[in-house]
Amino acid sequence: MTRSDLPPRTDVLIIGAGMSGLAMGRQLKRAGHENLVIAERADGPGGVWRANAYPGAACDVPSHLYSYSFFPNPDWSRKFAPQGEIKAYFERASVKFGLDPHIHYGRSVRELIYDSDVGLWKVRFEDGAQLEARVVISAVGQLSEPFSPSFEGQEAFKGRIVHTGEWTPDIDMTGKRVVMIGSAASAIQVLPHAAKAASELTVFQRTPNWVIPKPDRAFTPVEKWLFRHMPGYHWLYRMGSFALHESRWPAFRSGGLAAAYTRHRLSRRIRAEVQDPALLEKVLPDYAPGCKRILLSNDFFSTLGQSHVELVTDGVRRFTADGVMTGQGEEIKADLVILATGFKASEFLPSLDVIGRDGQSLTAVWGESPTAYKGVAMTGFPNLFTLYGPNTNLGHNSIIFMIERQTEFIRRQIVRLFRENARSMEVRPEAQAAYNADLQNRLEGTVWAGDCPSWYKSPDGIIVNNWSGPASRYAWAVSGQDRDAFALERA
Repeated sequence: MTRSDLPPRTDVLIIGAGMSGLAMGRQLKRAGHENLVIAERADGPGGVWRANAYPGAACDVPSHLYSYSFFPNPDWSRKFAPQGEIKAYFERASVKFGLDPHIHYGRSVRELIYDSDVGLWKVRFEDGAQLEARVVISAVGQLSEPFSPSFEGQEAFKGRIVHTGEWTPDIDMTGKRVVMIGSAASAIQVLPHAAKAASELTVFQRTPNWVIPKPDRAFTPVEKWLFRHMPGYHWLYRMGSFALHESRWPAFRSGGLAAAYTRHRLSRRIRAEVQDPALLEKVLPDYAPGCKRILLSNDFFSTLGQSHVELVTDGVRRFTADGVMTGQGEEIKADLVILATGFKASEFLPSLDVIGRDGQSLTAVWGESPTAYKGVAMTGFPNLFTLYGPNTNLGHNSIIFMIERQTEFIRRQIVRLFRENARSMEVRPEAQAAYNADLQNRLEGTVWAGDCPSWYKSPDGIIVNNWSGPASRYAWAVSGQDRDAFALERA
């Protein structure tokens, strides 16, 4: 339901009704906070799973692990759920948690200005609407704003250009000459569908990716019955999946036996699947597995080997009226160009202007390397929290586990703020500095610090997206109240 009756003031504003925003809303309602607003720019809940509807879109984390621990879904059709099922799951979650009355759809937040005199955030929406909020929680995530690079001459291109994150149902690749710029997470899912439909398919690859098999299959009726009627079975299945993924963390530590064995095993698999020496030279990475996101696919290499599919590795020089010119000057004719170029992941709040205490801009404070205290709070910006913020991404386990721990931590801070009737709560600068110094020190020993381009790092080379250890270590890090880390300003 689209709501237009924004209140003039609310205790808590949550920006985004995706996976993080819904979990946060549930936490607050269970803590007795009913005076909350959830602002969602789309026309329904689901976040990235509503926005990313390109062919083949699916999760690369097992379904029963990529779901809330407090809202199990016994009806997942497959081990790795497709986009439509995940979107429907979050739609049901919104209803189950009683959040629909709080969600205002079609509301895009554009500006947050903190008023120190009254301890309130002045919120301005894209349509000009305004409200005041005592607490603001950003749940926009790391993968919400598509990154669409600009190329010389693209205005003159007579075909269509679309980003995977802005896919629409009217796009038809049948019989078309398709160019795909990018070869990573979304591209690897679109690729087999594009190859099946297109008359010609050209893929531009900047850097080769490590690709592992995707152990996907449909769940049997017996398994679904067990998931539905035996909660203990579901719990064991989920915990087993979590433990299996958690055990893979050592492979992300550089210089260890686990990392060396992983590289050997994945290299052997690629060499076995790719028989063409020229193609093998293009697709075999020369960096440690995990330095860039590891991809899951069972048909990536076989698709690249099809006669009407070409892999280009010398970059895009420019667009022409009829297609795309490679770095070597070859023109590739195209009717449709797909930008599988990822998201503005390291900016965190790319669509928001945030002005905190003393008029300081969050964009200016962060610069190229955003930091936060445990990924959820920033000094100089009282009563503002982030979900899936700096250094909370994972390379080996489910982000929903991380989000659940963050929402619990933030709920405890908000309960304290209101219970003690404080005007503001702000993380102390020394606490944030000490936390991030230790964090970056531990990150230096990971494969992400290696010499490969990835969205895990900011332009100046600082790892700003990923957590520095197992997911269980993060759960321990945010398990307390951290009273000494936050300063309260009395009303």
